[in-house]
Amino acid sequence: MPDQSKTGYIFPGKAKSYWISTIRESNYPALPEDIRVDVAIIGGGIVGVTSAFLLKEAGISVAVIEADRILKGTTGNTTAKITSQHHLIYDHLISEFGRGKAKQYAESNQEAIDRIEYIVRSWDIKCDFSRKPAYVYAGSEVSAQKILDEVRAARSLGLPASFEGELPLPFKAYGAVRFNRQAQFHPGKYLCALAKEIEGNGCYIFEKTRALGVEGGGPVIVKTDRGNIKADNVIQATHFPIWDKPGELFKKLKQSMSYVLGAYIEEPFPEGMFINAEEPARSLRSQPTEKGEMVLVAGDGHHTGHGNPAHEHYRNLEDWVKSIYSLRSIDYRWLTEDVMSEDRVPLIGRLIPDNEHLYLATGFNKWGMTGGTAAAIILTDMILGRDNPWTEVYNPSRSGQGPQFSMEDISEVKPGQGAIIEKGEEEKVAVYRDHDGVLYTFNPACRHMGCGVSWNDAEKTWDCHCHGSRYNARGEVIYSPAVYGLLEKNIREQDKKSYSYIRNNS
Repeated sequence: MPDQSKTGYIFPGKAKSYWISTIRESNYPALPEDIRVDVAIIGGGIVGVTSAFLLKEAGISVAVIEADRILKGTTGNTTAKITSQHHLIYDHLISEFGRGKAKQYAESNQEAIDRIEYIVRSWDIKCDFSRKPAYVYAGSEVSAQKILDEVRAARSLGLPASFEGELPLPFKAYGAVRFNRQAQFHPGKYLCALAKEIEGNGCYIFEKTRALGVEGGGPVIVKTDRGNIKADNVIQATHFPIWDKPGELFKKLKQSMSYVLGAYIEEPFPEGMFINAEEPARSLRSQPTEKGEMVLVAGDGHHTGHGNPAHEHYRNLEDWVKSIYSLRSIDYRWLTEDVMSEDRVPLIGRLIPDNEHLYLATGFNKWGMTGGTAAAIILTDMILGRDNPWTEVYNPSRSGQGPQFSMEDISEVKPGQGAIIEKGEEEKVAVYRDHDGVLYTFNPACRHMGCGVSWNDAEKTWDCHCHGSRYNARGEVIYSPAVYGLLEKNIREQDKKSYSYIRNNS
């Protein structure tokens, strides 16, 4: 019987990712008893499996633990583009991080592509690996200049970037940045092959084993619902870190949902992988299947918990693909949740600077195939005591504070506008002026866990980027997990000119 929404919309295709549907489900045992290894790895996605594979190659004993089955989380629900072209990222990185760190980011992701290909060729892994060009295209004239800026930035970092005026797509575009020799593959087939190489000789994969906490500082104890794993080092390779209080990682990360359709079209699909420069995102890539060439149509992302009903997002993608191609069928549909970092760069390295035994990798901003592989290379080098040239840009302890733009004083907040205002370096206040000119002032700390809120100009709300709490303009709760409204904060009239405006919306 077709899966139907309450509105009558019939969900298309099978409600499962193509990658998960076309591999045999793993059946590794649960942790049977307490064990001792060199490195314990929490999480069985691309970071965890690749890290274990590389560490075992180096003679290190490892244990991967997964709460469910490996490869069924974010890694199993990806679009599986293997690319250093992460939307329009490089002009931003040069501006915000400087050219040196931007080059680290570029080189690490290019190396990740080559490393995946090396492993595929060396171990003869049948995973549909193929080199393809990748494109970010301008869907409007407004984005055209951003494309040119990105081409210049990427080329200055040594990336294989060029400008393309015309695209092999059935609609008008206003130019694109093209990266040559990027790649795509079947991530399930690839990682299943790596997992088989991990098991044995003192190395393990344990499924249906949930990590409950981490104790100690070397050796470290990973406590699970099945027993304990003692290890010299621990890697958190989970989706969102389960142990996020050290380093206050929850302040640097948020989660985003997006949707994928596996469709068959009448027309031949062009050579390449494509994504637009605007919102909502529209991503395209092909995948060889037994039935012929399938096209993965992805996008329509939103902050987790704050989108429209799921059927609307699937329908948006379905309507869009129907508008550009002759649609034969939609055989698969799935959604995925990605961890997004505040500054668009993943967090990879030591959880906190003064502990040499606790490592993590997270916040891949929807580009986990190269990001996750680069993370595995970096973490392996760090654990083995080898120098790695890319650690600085990904350091999880880097400041989360972005650039600030000041205005003269609080009087510049116009009717219907909200802003975060600061006095000096420490004191901040959330300010909203209603259409009658009445000023509302609040402590900008979310009442859930104290993260800072930011002003959402489109919705006229105060939004917490950590866990998704939202408040209306007057500070009243509209979305949990917060249950209490923002605290009022009084500002004396004579002090109002000592506060400066911060444009901090992300």
